[in-house]
Amino acid sequence: MSQFPERHAWNVTPEEAIKIQQQLRSEVSLKDDFGTVTKVAGVDVGFEDEFATTRAAVVVLSYPELKVQEQALVRRPTTFPYVPGLLSFREIPALLEAIASLSTLPHLLIVDGNGYAHPRRLGIASHLGILSNIPSIGVAKSYFLGHHDPVPEERGKWSALYDRGEVIGAVLRTKVKVKPVYVSSGHRISLEKALEFVMACTTTYRLPETTRLADKLASNKK
Repeated sequence: MSQFPERHAWNVTPEEAIKIQQQLRSEVSLKDDFGTVTKVAGVDVGFEDEFATTRAAVVVLSYPELKVQEQALVRRPTTFPYVPGLLSFREIPALLEAIASLSTLPHLLIVDGNGYAHPRRLGIASHLGILSNIPSIGVAKSYFLGHHDPVPEERGKWSALYDRGEVIGAVLRTKVKVKPVYVSSGHRISLEKALEFVMACTTTYRLPETTRLADKLASNKK
């Protein structure tokens, strides 16, 4: 992890983790701040040995062709408990190690989880984006926070996700009449561009290829 400076401790209590999130959230940028994107990476985490081992995967695809360029898998002991809203403290140390092991860094991270759509506006995608300084998007498979209007059934349609009067993300239909995904800005990207990239990375399946392939590697699926 020598590529990424150590911004804070990881061996912390849940209460300390919340304070770290509150300190970092002011650094989250929801503005487009990226150059030409030719490499997108999906990142995801699985677990082994009854959750004792964290299995972090990163798969880099060419963009917009979506051809696999490189992948990395890192295993390390799980040191933080499962606490809703504090996923990043359980998963990011291994993810940073996996990303740092790549021969070249991607231009964009698509993270399995939430970004700005978080009670403290610092989900795992935002946290990872800040620590790596790589633009990032959160794509969550299931509902976590907020409320929204019904999503039209057509591919590419979405409804804004609100929390406390603020748009925190979007509920996106990636396939016709298939359960939507929850997209939010991570860091250094707007919601509008995040939605564009997610749709551009989604082909046959409900999930973008970045997420699908990273999930497959992280979970050791055939």
